[in-house]
Amino acid sequence: MLAQVIKEYGSPEVFQAMELARPSIKKGHVLIRVAATSVNPIDLKIRGGLLQNTMNLELPLILHSDCAGVIEEVGEGVSSFQPGDEVYTTVGLGGALADYTLVDASLVAVKPKSLTFTEAAALPLVALTAWEALVERCKVQPGQKVLIHAGTGGVGHVAIQIAKFLGAQVYTTASTDEKMQLAKMLGADTVINYREQSVEQYVTKHTNGQGFDVVFDTVGGENLDRSFQAVKPRGTVAAIAARSTHDLTPLHNKGLTLHVVFMILAQMSQEGRINHGAILNKLAHLVDEGKIKPLVDSHSFSFEDVSKAHEFLASGQAVGKVTLRNQNFEQ
Repeated sequence: MLAQVIKEYGSPEVFQAMELARPSIKKGHVLIRVAATSVNPIDLKIRGGLLQNTMNLELPLILHSDCAGVIEEVGEGVSSFQPGDEVYTTVGLGGALADYTLVDASLVAVKPKSLTFTEAAALPLVALTAWEALVERCKVQPGQKVLIHAGTGGVGHVAIQIAKFLGAQVYTTASTDEKMQLAKMLGADTVINYREQSVEQYVTKHTNGQGFDVVFDTVGGENLDRSFQAVKPRGTVAAIAARSTHDLTPLHNKGLTLHVVFMILAQMSQEGRINHGAILNKLAHLVDEGKIKPLVDSHSFSFEDVSKAHEFLASGQAVGKVTLRNQNFEQ
């Protein structure tokens, strides 16, 4: 099979096309013929060597965890899939940038019927992250005021739709008129241009100064401090980018709860893998019912253009997910 591999950490140019042996099927796994994948910020961090100690990774690596494709083979003990099934999944620590990838069957779900392979490949990691944050950690309830930062980003655009499905009153932040319109289309009740309003101003305007029940920060850095400012006393903040140093005084003074979500961590355990497969099945039904739709950037890349795809995501110009199609895939 052909794969895009990195033999060293560095800039997007480190990717190399390599001919490798197709993975051999093993018990409890499925072999997927890969049709498409997508780029997530964690892929950029892994490629750059920022997580080599945290995640105990060894070179060479086939990157990307999001995957959509067709089951080629099923291993012993797998009864829920058969060859020819169209599926989507997130492949743990990577492996999707190849013609074939071997995946624990408990992580796999039938692809939403209403989506193309490319659209389906945009969903797994971001949808699982948003689900864990809002459903499992923050336990969002109907009627709550939920603020989601960066509503047209990868995780943010799915978070808007999940929060809306949960019955919340959804607020989100964006930086341009185009992104504000998109956030509205995704279901946000109120969109805030964070470049034109301070946290104090929009908290006063939309919550009478009390703060939001839940704030989901998908940005990190100084924005996490702004999230502490925006949430109400005894409120809840969830963050997906917390590798940074902060003054926790606001958490103490307001009695806040902070959840840090690192989706891949759950896949290190069998229980977490089974849970993720079940969530992807739920999400597929929600997609086919019209309740969730992936936001895919109009720029399309092939696997051999992976360096350009990484550059584009890093540029900050993407609106929604950056996807890649496998030029060798044939149905």
